[in-house]
Amino acid sequence: MLLRTHLIITIFAILLLISKIENKLVFVIVALIATYIPDIDSRYSTLGRKKINRVLQFFTKHRGITHSFIFLILITFGLVLVFPIISLGFFLGYSLHLFADSFTKEGIQPFYPFSKLKSKGRIATGGKVEVSLMVLFLIFDLVFFAFLFLK
Repeated sequence: MLLRTHLIITIFAILLLISKIENKLVFVIVALIATYIPDIDSRYSTLGRKKINRVLQFFTKHRGITHSFIFLILITFGLVLVFPIISLGFFLGYSLHLFADSFTKEGIQPFYPFSKLKSKGRIATGGKVEVSLMVLFLIFDLVFFAFLFLK
């Protein structure tokens, strides 16, 4: 999926959870940043275009290790130990990215590198169905935002 779709889906989840979160600003910022991270392995992504991240792309393939729930769990566990305040936001943003990509035609390998099993769907990245989902989630975001903050 395209970054804008990932961000809009993550905003939807943030709005659902924000009332239960103690450090709201940290949670929102980290969740939104974490949504970017899985695509660091693609030279066409926002993060992947940065020259410093090109080194990583020599050692990984797109939708390989960075699109694995195993990798997500390991990184989140490390954050819980070192920076617990950001771990929930990181887990939310990153996992929603993986979940959304699992519905695309390319799919993901959720247990990479331990399994080649693929989780994939029928949504074409940037296609009409993705755009429709993005618009639907955008409408949900606006409704929830109005409900939460404009009471």
